[in-house]
Amino acid sequence: MNFADIKHRLDLYEKLMRLDKPIGSLLLLWPTFWALWIATEGHPSWLLVWIFALGTVLMRSAGCVINDFADRDFDPHVERTKGRPLAARLVSVREALTLAVVLMVCAFLLTLPIIRDVWWLALIAVFLAASYPFTKRFFALPQAYLGVAFGFGIPMSFAAATGEVGSLGWTLLLANVFWALAYDTEYAMVDREDDLKIGIRTAAITFGRFDVIAVMLCYAATLGILAIIGWDLHYSARYFSGLIVAAVLAGYHYTLISERERDGCFAAFRHNNWFGAAIFAGIVAEFNLRPWLGG
Repeated sequence: MNFADIKHRLDLYEKLMRLDKPIGSLLLLWPTFWALWIATEGHPSWLLVWIFALGTVLMRSAGCVINDFADRDFDPHVERTKGRPLAARLVSVREALTLAVVLMVCAFLLTLPIIRDVWWLALIAVFLAASYPFTKRFFALPQAYLGVAFGFGIPMSFAAATGEVGSLGWTLLLANVFWALAYDTEYAMVDREDDLKIGIRTAAITFGRFDVIAVMLCYAATLGILAIIGWDLHYSARYFSGLIVAAVLAGYHYTLISERERDGCFAAFRHNNWFGAAIFAGIVAEFNLRPWLGG
C-alpha cells in the first residue's frame, strides 16, 4: 500500500469518525465542561480538563462509527447519509468495528489516572454509546437515550472531581437530556421523510405536528432545570445571564424550525453549539469573575 492509498484510507476513517464535522463533539463537550466547572467551583485541574476533552472526542468518534455500522443498510436510502463510507461500501464492516473498539479502548485508558469510581461510569458510557444507534429500531424517543449517552460525561466529571456524583450531577444530566431532545429533534426533522420510508423511529416522527412546540418545551425544561440549580446554589446574576443568552438563542432556533424546512432545521441543530457555549460562559463568569466583580 503506497502513501496515496494510506492517505485515502485515513480520509475515509476521518469521515467515518466525523472528525470533519466537530459539532457533535462540541455538543458532548459543553455539558461535560458545565459539570467540571460546577463540581470544582470554577477550578478544575488541567489534567481533568484534557482527559475529558480528549475522551469526549474519542467517544463521539466511536459512537459515530457504531451508528454508521448499525445504519449501514438504511443510510444508502437517505439523501444526507448515502455518501457515508460504510453506506457507500468504501469501508468494510470489519474495519469499522476494529476502529470503534480501538477508539473505545483509548477512551477508557484515559480514565485510568482518575479514581476507580469513574472506571465503572466509563464502562456504562461505552455501553450507552454502543447501544444508542439500535434504539432507533424500537424506541419512540431515541433522542432521550442520546441525551443520557451524550451527557454521561456529567456524572463522570462529578465523580472525578469530588468522588461522588450526588443529586446535583444527576439533575444536571436531566437538563442535558432535555437539551439533547431539543437539538436532536431538530436534526431528525431534516430526515423525517426519509426516516418514515425506511422505518426508523425518531422524536420528530413521534411528536408529529407538535414537533416545533416540543422542541421549544425541551429548551424551556433545560433552562428551567439549570435555573433551579443556580437558585439552589445561590449563584449570582452572572450565571443567570448565560441562561438568558441561551434562551434568546433558543428563540432564534424557533424562527429557523418553524417552517420545518430542512436547511433551517439543520442550521438550528448546528447553532446549538452557541447555546451550550452561552451556558458555559455563564458558569465560568459565576466562578472566575468573582475576584474582579465581587460576590
